[in-house]
Formats: sequence, C-alpha cells, structure tokens
Amino acid sequence: MAALRLPQHLADPPHVDSGEAHLRFELLEDVDGAAADYGRQVDAALAALREHDARGGERLRRRELVDRAADAVWRMIVQHEACDCCDHHELLQRHHVPAEVLARIGARSHA
Repeated sequence: MAALRLPQHLADPPHVDSGEAHLRFELLEDVDGAAADYGRQVDAALAALREHDARGGERLRRRELVDRAADAVWRMIVQHEACDCCDHHELLQRHHVPAEVLARIGARSHA
C-alpha cells in the first residue's frame, strides 16, 4: 500500500508576512499620491493659461504660462511612464491639454 501524503498546501511551510506586502502597498500609495499631485499641478497651470486667455492678457505673460503648463505636463508624463504606462492619450484628454502645450514639450496630439 502506498504511503499517504499530506495535501500540498499543508506540506508547505507556513507563510510569514515578511513585510514585503506592506512595503509594496506603501510604495503604491506614494506613487498614487505623486500622480495625483502632478495631475493637480497640470490642472492649475492649464487653468491659469485659460484664465489669462479669457482676460486677453499680455503675450509675454502668456508665453510664461504656456512654459509652466508644458513643464507640468512633462513631469506628469514622466511620472506616468515611471508607472510603466506608455499610452498618454487618455491622460492628456482627461486634463484637456491643448496642442500648443504638447508642442512645447515636443509631443504630438493624436487626432
């Protein structure tokens, strides 16, 4: 007669939480928080640009606002890529990034 074997899940040593799951969770929280911060910065920069355009402000100030918006969008895209996300089309649409700002960072919008 063959020897009895324990079910495999009982034969494995008990799994002890080494803290890795906790660390991963904290890292994901940090990444999520950073992404949200960059999104808010983009929204604020684009709102300032739209407000300036609505008032018909001076051209030099507008150029500064476009530069600031482009910098914020670039940082958001870098963060997005750091999260292993390579398709930014939906992200750019969600924040209503104008083509002029994309052109400033060298990106092209998808029509």
